[in-house]
Amino acid sequence: MQLEIVTPEAVVFQAEVDAVKVPGANGEFQMLNDHAPIVSTLTKGEVKISLTNVSRGFLEDLSSDFRKEGEKVLYYPIQGGVLEMKDNKAIILAD
Repeated sequence: MQLEIVTPEAVVFQAEVDAVKVPGANGEFQMLNDHAPIVSTLTKGEVKISLTNVSRGFLEDLSSDFRKEGEKVLYYPIQGGVLEMKDNKAIILAD
C-alpha cells in the first residue's frame, strides 16, 4: 500500500509500505493492503511503518524525526491528526 504523511510544513514521508499502525482516537489500529476504506482522527503517539523494500539512500534521506528500528521499521511521532485509507493508499495529515 502507498503511505503518505503530510505535516503543515511538508510531505515528510511517501513510499510503498507493508503495514502502518496509528494511534487512533479509540486506540491503536493497523492497516494492511486491501484494508476497508476508513477515516479516523489520530491522537498523540507514534505512527509505526513497516517498509516493503528499503534502499539505504531512502533511510538516510529521512528527517531526524523518524526513529528507526532495524532495516524495515520506522516510527514517526505525531501530536494528532487525521487518517484516510482508500484504495490501498493511506494519507496521514499530522500535527
